[in-house]
Amino acid sequence: MTTWSSRFLSTALMLALCAGVADAQSDTDKKLYRWVDKNGQVHYGDSIPPEYAEQDRDLLNRQGVVVGREEGIVTEEEAKAKAAAEKAARDEQKRKLRDRVLLQTYQSVGELEVLRDRRLELVDAQLTIQEQSLANLRTKRTQFEKQATRYKPLNKDPDAPPMPEELSLDLRRSATDIVTQQENLVKRREERENIRQNFEADIKRYMELRAIGPR
Repeated sequence: MTTWSSRFLSTALMLALCAGVADAQSDTDKKLYRWVDKNGQVHYGDSIPPEYAEQDRDLLNRQGVVVGREEGIVTEEEAKAKAAAEKAARDEQKRKLRDRVLLQTYQSVGELEVLRDRRLELVDAQLTIQEQSLANLRTKRTQFEKQATRYKPLNKDPDAPPMPEELSLDLRRSATDIVTQQENLVKRREERENIRQNFEADIKRYMELRAIGPR
């Protein structure tokens, strides 16, 4: 009887202890908030009322010490303003980095101009090759079109033979190649203009950083 009573008491004590630990853990996990409303009034609570959902709040422990911070619901206007501010900060960081690179890399405006001219000469050489290639494609296209006049449907003579499949394929392929090369030329010319404009901006900025007067 004594043994059974001891076991019963021991079990009861363990259950009570576990319940106490669980309650303590629950109290520890429970969040406490502190926030300031639009009128500057400070509020405390273990939940945020709907009317204050947009307010940022501090997260407190049971001793009232701030242990974190949570953002309130962000409105569309706030989200736009935040995105704009972040973009401005990134742009400013990029500008500072670019300034540092300019000052550390180049000793004079002349060095920038030499590099610019070399880059443009390289693109100009590529443009010359592409323009010649386009001219060759157009010449071939003209030859294919001349051959095609011997056959139907371009030749209206009832006795004219149908156009060979190979010639028809050459006509389609040459047309596609010409369009592709024209698009490549446009991109290359845009690349050249971008290089020119970027160097122009870099030279202007370099002169500002070095306090060099207009040339």
